[in-house]
Amino acid sequence: MGEIDDAIERADREAFTKDPPKTLKGQIGYLIKQFGSAKAVAAELGVTADSVNRYRRGARKHARPDVAAKIDDAVKQRWQPMVRKRRQKKAATTGGITVETRARFGYQSSAGSTDDGRFRRLTVKLPATYAQRLFDARDTGASDQEMRGIIAEGFKEIYFQDNGGRAMGLSDVAINDIDYLDLEY
Repeated sequence: MGEIDDAIERADREAFTKDPPKTLKGQIGYLIKQFGSAKAVAAELGVTADSVNRYRRGARKHARPDVAAKIDDAVKQRWQPMVRKRRQKKAATTGGITVETRARFGYQSSAGSTDDGRFRRLTVKLPATYAQRLFDARDTGASDQEMRGIIAEGFKEIYFQDNGGRAMGLSDVAINDIDYLDLEY
């Protein structure tokens, strides 16, 4: 996962209306319902079906740390899909998406101006069209660099050009050296 994927995942998790199961037995029970069988869960986690059944029965109370992390991630990725879809649909149709970041921004502009990148801390509300493009790109398996490009294009239009009110000679904006990036929708 890239930085943008992680930010979308964090934003999705903030939408949970109910906490996911915390116990190993509860998490495994949920995953078996989602996947349909212990064998399918085992294949997803990289363990044997017998181990999954031991977790489900409570015969094993604790998983190895690496397996426990995989279980936790698998549950959180699948928890409350309708809540996630509803929030993403709202962001992509009306609400937009707020991007908060500290990164190095570089740009190409008209002659006489500098294109040296510099660190900026920005919080920008991008319109719904950018949210839709970002979600579509993620769903089609776009690279982190492609998703950065969508956000950079939104920053160019909304922040640097102020919706067409200034800096019309600005041709490209690039986001590099991301210190942190958070999304909210």
